[in-house]
Amino acid sequence: MNSPRTDALHVVALAGGVGGAKLATGLQAALPPGRLTVIVNTGDDFEHWGLHICPDIDTVIYNLAGIHNPETGWGRADESFTVLNEMEKLGGEVWFRIGDRDLATHLRRTEWLRQGLPLTEITARLRRMWGIPTQVLPMSDDPVHTLVHTDEGDLPFQHYFVRRQCEPILVDLTFVGADKARIPASVEEALAQADLIVLCPSNPYLSIDPILSVADMRQRLRALPVPKLAVTPIVAGQALKGPAAKMMRELGEMSSPLTVVDHYGDLLDGFVLDERDAALEEAVVLPTLVTDTIMTDTASKERLAREILAFARTLAQELSGQPSDLGEAP
Repeated sequence: MNSPRTDALHVVALAGGVGGAKLATGLQAALPPGRLTVIVNTGDDFEHWGLHICPDIDTVIYNLAGIHNPETGWGRADESFTVLNEMEKLGGEVWFRIGDRDLATHLRRTEWLRQGLPLTEITARLRRMWGIPTQVLPMSDDPVHTLVHTDEGDLPFQHYFVRRQCEPILVDLTFVGADKARIPASVEEALAQADLIVLCPSNPYLSIDPILSVADMRQRLRALPVPKLAVTPIVAGQALKGPAAKMMRELGEMSSPLTVVDHYGDLLDGFVLDERDAALEEAVVLPTLVTDTIMTDTASKERLAREILAFARTLAQELSGQPSDLGEAP
C-alpha cells in the first residue's frame, strides 16, 4: 500500500447524488482533515436560466459543509424561493427548483467560467469558502453530458430526471463527450496517492458510470494496487433514493445488489452489502461486509464509514498476504 501511517491514509471516493454525498460526509468525519478526495459526476451538469449548474458537485459540497437541506439531501438548508416565484410570474421555466441561496452558487460559478477558470479550480474555491477540508474534484474539466435514451426518444439528463421524474422507460445511456474528455491533473494526483477507492452508494448508471467513462478512468482504477470497494445502493430490492431499481428492471436486470456487483465487474475487490440482504452474501463472489448501510443522521454516516475503513484494512491484508498498513481509523 502507498501509506504506512494511519494519519497518511488517503481515500478516494467516487460519488454523485444524495447517497454518495451522505457517505462522503461520513468518510470526512472518520478521516483526518484533508485525507479524503471525492471525485464527482458532472454528467448531469447543464445550463438553466443562462447559468452553469452542477447538481452533483453542489450536493456533495453542501453535504460536506453541513449546509444541505436535511429533508431532501440536496439543495440548501433554510432556503427561500423568491426568485423562483418571480420567474414563474414572468413565464420562465421553473421545473428545476433553484432556491435563492443556491442561485448565488450558480451565479458565481458561471461568472468564473466566463472568466476562463476551469471547473476544478472553481469547485476548489467553493469548498474552501465553506471551510471543507475534503478535496472535491469534478471528473473532468471538459463537458460530458448524460443523454438518456428512452421509449419516448432521447432526453437530456435533467429533463429525464427532474422534468419527467424518470417516467419514460430507459433503453440506454450515452455519455456525450466522454471519449474526448480528459482526466484533470488533480484527479491523477489523487489516484496516485490513494490507499483505498470507494464507489459510494450512488446510482451506478447515472452517477458512477459517467465518471468511469472519462478517458481510461476505469482501466486506471482497475490497475491501482489498492482495495476497491463498492457500497450497495440497493437495499431489499429498492433504491433508497432515486431511480436505480426502476432502471435495473427496465434494462432487464434484477433489482438487486448482485446486479450492482455484476455491473462493476472486475473493478471491485470487495463489496458492502446491507444486512437486510444478508442472504445474498454467498452469491456476491467477493469479500463482503454485511452491515446496516442506511444513513439517516450524522452518527450513522460516520459509523458506516468507519466500518468500511475497517473492512478495507482486512481486505488489504488479504490482497497482499501481508499485515495491512492502512492502520486503524482515528
